[in-house]
Amino acid sequence: MRAAKLAAVEYYLGVNHIDTEELPAGQEHLGNCMTLLQKCTVTCNNVSLFIHVRNQLGILWAGYDETEKAQNFLEAAESNYHQYMKDDGSPPIDMTEYFCTEENMLAHQERVRRFELAYTHTMYYLAQVYKNLGQTERAATYCHSTLQRQLKLNQYNPMEWALNAATLSQYYITKGRYMEGRHCLSAATVVSGLAGDIPSEAAAQESEIESERRETLRQKKAEIARCWIKYCLNLLQDARKVLEDNIGEIDSDRQDELRNARRRAEEEEEKGRKSALLFDSEDAFDSIASLEEKVQCLFPLDFTEARAVFLVGQNYVTQAKEYFQMDGYVTDHIEILQDHSALFRVLAFFEEDLERRCKMHKRRVDMLEPICNELNSQYYLMIRRQLMFELAETYNDMMDLKLALANRLAETQPLDSHTIKKFNHLCSCSAKYFQMFLDSLRSPEGKMPEHLEEEVLRPALVARFRVARLHSRLISSSPTVQLDNLNKALENYKYVVQYCEAHPEAEAAVEIELELSKEMVGLLPLKINRLKARMGLNN
Repeated sequence: MRAAKLAAVEYYLGVNHIDTEELPAGQEHLGNCMTLLQKCTVTCNNVSLFIHVRNQLGILWAGYDETEKAQNFLEAAESNYHQYMKDDGSPPIDMTEYFCTEENMLAHQERVRRFELAYTHTMYYLAQVYKNLGQTERAATYCHSTLQRQLKLNQYNPMEWALNAATLSQYYITKGRYMEGRHCLSAATVVSGLAGDIPSEAAAQESEIESERRETLRQKKAEIARCWIKYCLNLLQDARKVLEDNIGEIDSDRQDELRNARRRAEEEEEKGRKSALLFDSEDAFDSIASLEEKVQCLFPLDFTEARAVFLVGQNYVTQAKEYFQMDGYVTDHIEILQDHSALFRVLAFFEEDLERRCKMHKRRVDMLEPICNELNSQYYLMIRRQLMFELAETYNDMMDLKLALANRLAETQPLDSHTIKKFNHLCSCSAKYFQMFLDSLRSPEGKMPEHLEEEVLRPALVARFRVARLHSRLISSSPTVQLDNLNKALENYKYVVQYCEAHPEAEAAVEIELELSKEMVGLLPLKINRLKARMGLNN
């Protein structure tokens, strides 16, 4: 016991030095503690100290970016816990009791609580270590166990716990484990409610504490809302991937196949819940379950189901934007708008009515266009480029839809001037934003770079290809305008071909576009010459 007491003194000295940022001295004392403990076997008198000192050394080495050393200490602490629970399991003496009188010794229940809390910290730190080592699945498992233990021990800050659960949901979402993702988010929402109501603006103005509390609660609730947005968006996008045919529409055979599989999946869902990593909290379970019922975790298979998921996502967009406003949170606000736009885009995939589909894309334009035109390229160049490219693609999608509608009508009546004007307008808008994107790559002197950086290589060549295609699709009765459009198309197709000839490594990024560009570089001159010949005859 004497060695354990001396080790505890070294431990407390070490922690004190670390808390005052005297890290070398702290490390020395913790090392002395470990040396003293090496003389001891693990018993109920010292196991708590064994775990605490290894936790502290794990944190210390992680702070030095020595992740593997941190891992060794923390895994040793974990091993101490499991071995002790297997060999003994009785509530061990806490280190504070080394220096207590008999009457001040801790109660049985308090010893259990403190010991379990120390091990919870071990798991929490291991989750961080595994994450830094790239062992994401292991990190997620430890993170989940930490959150579960915190609930069980009732030792957590509601908003911090909620944000950690919401963050964990993002891992499950990327793995397609939507049941666990939804459960984490539902638990996050319920537990965040335990933090109490957000103080009013009036209360915040009268008290600095209330002001800070208002800011913290609003921010963390908005961050949880953003995690919900990602859940809804990813669920819809993953559903699209499994339903989409080779022309971008719903494959009805696949849809029927998935509907039949769905019936089996619903029967299996309860079994799935038993094997899924869910939080076991009797207090909050009913609230979590009722929230889970408001959004599905199986892939939506038609517009009605997709719209239900979309509306949940859109509700969280509204919540997130209340905090992340354009004034003060430009990047966050725009990312939320981009997610909102992406929700409309994927919902449009499920919509069979082409007119309504077109209106959904128009909503995307209406939310992104004003922001794109307001942003200063000097400060937000990358974001502006993203918006330009998305707007160009959105106008392109609308143009394709208008053309599909016109083709349906053309079976019974010729294209009218209004339809042609609308088609050309959408075509020109798409080309305009692709060109704006390309112009943003120019040097201050207005020159295009000879070598495109990797992050803009594919977007730049695709933009050139699309501009070429758009110019060749513009409808005009004037041969002069037709000729001008075809020449512009040829110029852009040539750029794609010539760039890839000069930079062969670029070919892999645009295989399909390059093949079509080569084809058009061969065909367009013939078309241009025929048009010139007709113009010569007419003159």
